Amino acid sequence: MGRPVKRSFTIGGHRTSISLEQEFWDALVSMAAKEGIPVARLIARIDAARHANNEDSGLSSAVRVWILAHFRQFADDK
Repeated sequence: MGRPVKRSFTIGGHRTSISLEQEFWDALVSMAAKEGIPVARLIARIDAARHANNEDSGLSSAVRVWILAHFRQFADDK
């Protein structure tokens, strides 16, 4: 696994950035493409869920956990 890659987005009218390893970026891009939405919109959804659940984690961590949960659910469905 390589070093984290930082990318910036506009979410809810403000600029933010997150750092993820390339493997997580690849998974996120793939998930957004499957839903037919921009990556920024998927990140905004993850961010909104994080705030709704009063999570203290940073956005980068929330995205990693969300991706993990997605793949765990996929594995459990098999």
